[in-house]
Amino acid sequence: MFKKVCLILLIALSVHKISAQVMAAKPEWVTIKTPNIHCWECKDKLEKWLIVENKANMQSGLIQWKFNLLAGEIRFQYLPDRVSVDEIRIALNNAGFDADEEKAEESAYKKLPPICKRNEEGGGPQKGKPCHIEPQQ
Repeated sequence: MFKKVCLILLIALSVHKISAQVMAAKPEWVTIKTPNIHCWECKDKLEKWLIVENKANMQSGLIQWKFNLLAGEIRFQYLPDRVSVDEIRIALNNAGFDADEEKAEESAYKKLPPICKRNEEGGGPQKGKPCHIEPQQ
């Protein structure tokens, strides 16, 4: 009798696990404009922030991200049942970067290196010095 109960429990748990996997949200993509991401230094700084934020506050809902430094945008693949697009924008703002129409959180923005500032504030590539390519070490 005990074996039958255990077997029924095992089957019920297996069915529950399979149904949970089937019902899990499919990954989606979103592109967010980040005009003050110009260079490898900004990219590196933001990637480190996103790794920590993803684990701490986003339930590991970010799967991957791809930077387009020349266009000033990032494509995110995310799980919509764990993190929303608004939460991704907030994470970018809290790191000091603009996200679409949302401006960066001021105290975080002030901590960015000069090259990562907005173009109108002197940030971005300097004449004759492209910064979207990581320098050779």
